[in-house]
Amino acid sequence: METVRTRTQSNLCFVRLHTDSGQIGLGETFYGAESVETYLHEQVAPQLVGLADPSPEAVGRLLTPYTGYQGGGVETRGNGAVDVALWDLLGQIAGLPLTDLLGGAVRTSIPIYNTCAGSRYVSATSRQRSDNWGLPEQDEPYEDLRAFLTRPAELARELRAEGYAGMKIWPFDRAAERNDGLRIDEAELAEAIGIVAAIREAVGTDLELMIELHGLWYPGAAARICRALAPYRPTWVEDPLRADAVAALGGLRREVDIPFAVGETCVGRRGFLPLLQENAVDVVTVDPTWTGGLTEARKVATLADAFGKPVAPHDCTGPVSLAVATHLSCSQPNGLIQETARAFLRTWYPELVAGLPEVAEGRITPSRAPGHGVRLRPELLAAPTTTTRESGR
Repeated sequence: METVRTRTQSNLCFVRLHTDSGQIGLGETFYGAESVETYLHEQVAPQLVGLADPSPEAVGRLLTPYTGYQGGGVETRGNGAVDVALWDLLGQIAGLPLTDLLGGAVRTSIPIYNTCAGSRYVSATSRQRSDNWGLPEQDEPYEDLRAFLTRPAELARELRAEGYAGMKIWPFDRAAERNDGLRIDEAELAEAIGIVAAIREAVGTDLELMIELHGLWYPGAAARICRALAPYRPTWVEDPLRADAVAALGGLRREVDIPFAVGETCVGRRGFLPLLQENAVDVVTVDPTWTGGLTEARKVATLADAFGKPVAPHDCTGPVSLAVATHLSCSQPNGLIQETARAFLRTWYPELVAGLPEVAEGRITPSRAPGHGVRLRPELLAAPTTTTRESGR
C-alpha cells in the first residue's frame, strides 16, 4: 500500500494498491488527508497487505471497525479509498471499465452541472467555511465562486453557452456563519436572493439552478430561505439541514414546496434509509468515497431506486472521485445528473492525473479504460511538493 499527498490540494489523499503482478489500483479520499493516511498505514495495511484475493466486498467486511462506522470520519473515508482502489484493480484484472463491472451502461453519458467553486476552494484546511473558500482578490479564469458572488448573471450566461445543464451556488453560507444558522435578517436574505434573481433574469429557466445550504441551518431559518427561493423555482435546495436531522428534514420538506437534495455527508444504506422512509429527500447526492466506497454507493443507489428517488452523486473533491461517480451515474437506472467543478477540471485535476472522464457539450462520459481509467501522472510522483508513504513492501 502506498499513499500520495500533494501540496496542490492539501485535503487530497491518493491510495495506490500494488499487486505482485504489477497492477496498481488507485483510490482517493478528501479532507483530513494526513489523518486518513495515518489510519491507512497503521490500521488498514496490516490487515490488507498480503491478502490473496482482496475483493471489495470481502475487504469491506474485514475493515469495518467496531467504532467509527456510523459517520464519515477517518475510518469510513480511508476504507472508501481502499474500496475504490480495489474496484479499480478488479477492472484492470478483468479488462473492463467500472461501468461494465457494475452491470453495464444504462446510458453512455450523463448531463452535468457546474458547482461554482474556484480552483483553491477548500484547499487550506478541512473546514467547510467561507474563510476556506480560497477567493482571489480579483477575477481569474474559472474562479466561479467569486463570479457568482460578484457577477452572477454573466457567469450564468457563460455556463449556458458552454452547454452546462445547471449551476450550483451557496449565497447564504456567510449569513449562516454570522448567525449560527438560527436566523437570517432581511438584508442578508435580500442580498442572497438578489444573486438568485440575477441568474434567473439572465437565463430564465434554461439553466437549472441548485442552491447549496451545506447543512448549516436550523429549521426555522431554513424554512424562511426556502419560502424566499420558491418563486425562482430552484431545481433543488441541497442539505438545508444536517443529514442526520431526519425528523426535522422530513418536517421541513412537508412545509415547503421545493425539492431537497441530501446525502453527500450521509454514510451508507443505514444512513440513507431513514431519510427515504421519512420522504425527506427528493434527490440522493451520495458521495462514492465518503459513504464508504463504491461497494456501498451502488447499494445506496439501488435503495434510492426502490423508493423512486434519483441519484446525483456528489463531486467537489478529487479526480478519482469524479471518475467513479461518473461510472456510477451511467450504470444506474436512476442516475439523474453528475456534479462537476469546472474550476477543478480545468486547473489542478489534469495537472495531477491522466484519464479523466470526457466532458463535452454539457455531458460527461466515463472512460472505457479498464477500472475507472484515472492514473497519477509521473510528474506528480516525482515533484518535490509530493509526499509518499509505503507499507508492506
